[in-house]
Amino acid sequence: MQIVDALKHARQRLIASDNTDSDSVRLDTEILLCSVLKCERTHLYSYPEQILSNDESESFNALVDKRSQGHPIAHLTKQKEFWSLSFHVTKDTLIPRPETELLVEIALERIPINSTKHILDLGTGSGAIAIAIASERSLAMVTATDASDKALNIAKHNADLNNIDNINFIESNWFVGLNSNAYDLIISNPPYISNDDKHLKQGDVRFEPLSALASGKDGLDDLRTIIHQSTNHLEKQAWLLVEHGYNQGAQVRQLFTENNFTSVTTIKDYSDNDRVSIGYLI
Repeated sequence: MQIVDALKHARQRLIASDNTDSDSVRLDTEILLCSVLKCERTHLYSYPEQILSNDESESFNALVDKRSQGHPIAHLTKQKEFWSLSFHVTKDTLIPRPETELLVEIALERIPINSTKHILDLGTGSGAIAIAIASERSLAMVTATDASDKALNIAKHNADLNNIDNINFIESNWFVGLNSNAYDLIISNPPYISNDDKHLKQGDVRFEPLSALASGKDGLDDLRTIIHQSTNHLEKQAWLLVEHGYNQGAQVRQLFTENNFTSVTTIKDYSDNDRVSIGYLI
């Protein structure tokens, strides 16, 4: 079968499925075929008449079948781009989201380029946030934690993959495994979806670890812990930055204020939704 025909048939199969977004079908099929052929998408347009081998066809069909069942593209290709870096992803970590790049942007604005600031990334997962910051601030001393040893192994692999060596990885359930070291900036993208949210049973998130998504009845359990306990782990004149849900801005700001943070504000993402709240500890 030629590339052009393989893509056509794959698109038809995904469109007929109830588990895929029709707007992304073309892109999905092209990414999956490129992962099999180990090529760039431009290759598909330059050589549409290229014949796929039997092995290539079987591999591609298997990926399309899984995508039609709703499996995330990132899990099928085992990679995801974040901050122009390539990350290995598995079902053991949250897939890095583009909107989380806002969290990195805000952090970098508060970390001078030539400083040796101590940065803590809580719940690092794939390591995306810590690695993105470390790649931009090579003199900073970054600590990345996660309660999952499987996640930490993936994060360490991603640091090696991107040639990052200024991160210390620690297995820790939020602050439990940390000593009394104080940090100049703490950053986290914790679970913030309510346990009974219907979206947990829809789309790609069905295949991601629940522990990285849900946090109590109102989705704020982990944010409460992080905001409250971070006051014991921040230096004076230091920042806390957290990502949260689009409808949680007011509640998160209140948590900051209750824990004696100043300069509390919420920043909207590029879809004009509340996404990141920050506070300054004097």
